[in-house]
Amino acid sequence: MNPALQHEHPETFILKDSSSDPVKKVLCFLEEKGFSGAVKYSEETIFTVEDASRVVGAQPEHILKSLVLLADDRPVLALMSGTNRVDVKKVRREAEAKKVRMAAPDYVYKWSGYKIGGVPPVGYPELPPAFLDEDLFLYPVVWAAAGTDHAFFPVAPDDLLRLTDGKKCVIKK
Repeated sequence: MNPALQHEHPETFILKDSSSDPVKKVLCFLEEKGFSGAVKYSEETIFTVEDASRVVGAQPEHILKSLVLLADDRPVLALMSGTNRVDVKKVRREAEAKKVRMAAPDYVYKWSGYKIGGVPPVGYPELPPAFLDEDLFLYPVVWAAAGTDHAFFPVAPDDLLRLTDGKKCVIKK
């Protein structure tokens, strides 16, 4: 386990001081925004939707995928229900961009400090534009990665919309 983690409860943790820790960045952001939900930790990975569904105990569509795309070479987030695929043409229209493509994993890490499989919907120095898949709002709670592929948190879609200053839209294929 990450030495910066300190357990309070079996699946909930707080962090000791570690400014480069990706989970701490998410926790600090959530705290600053007044979000009271708990971040949970699992020894098992949540790298894929299937992994996360099994670990969290939620249906795959309740798992949030945080995808980083480049809209005219600037990062944007597509926040998707776990079973949906993003339609880059629809994101291009929402972002009012000429070109949209998936960001490469190395770009995502260099830009955000988060590795694929643990990319959160929040916790960035500057909030990127966020486009929320309308299907997320069919569920009372979705489960988001919290900076690594072992940390996650539950969030209501309306709270996610507020936290990301995002836009609810049709972006699925």
